[in-house]
Amino acid sequence: QVELEESGGGLVQPGGSLRLSCAGSPRIFRTYPMHWYRQAPGEQGKLVAGITSGGVTEYADSVKGRFTIERDNPRTAMYLQMNNLETEDTAFYYCHAQGNTEEVWGQGTQVTVSS
Repeated sequence: QVELEESGGGLVQPGGSLRLSCAGSPRIFRTYPMHWYRQAPGEQGKLVAGITSGGVTEYADSVKGRFTIERDNPRTAMYLQMNNLETEDTAFYYCHAQGNTEEVWGQGTQVTVSS
């Protein structure tokens, strides 16, 4: 059963924008803190941004001021608005939820920033 599903990835030129979406199950959106992670080829996965069920956010230094994380609990959706994209943002982006006794991951979506 897929409980988190990302969409919105694609190819964009440097300086462009993309909006990633993560759709999920109600039980996750009710209380779980959620995050966006990314993994570039040959690198470990890194936290991009996080948001609590109450809307408190955190960001990696590399994306502060460019990316915005949001969640819509009634619609069971989370978003990552990415502006002023750089080639270094190229990676596979994953939606993640942290429960008390489990972690839930989506299957990911590719973001490629290239001219």
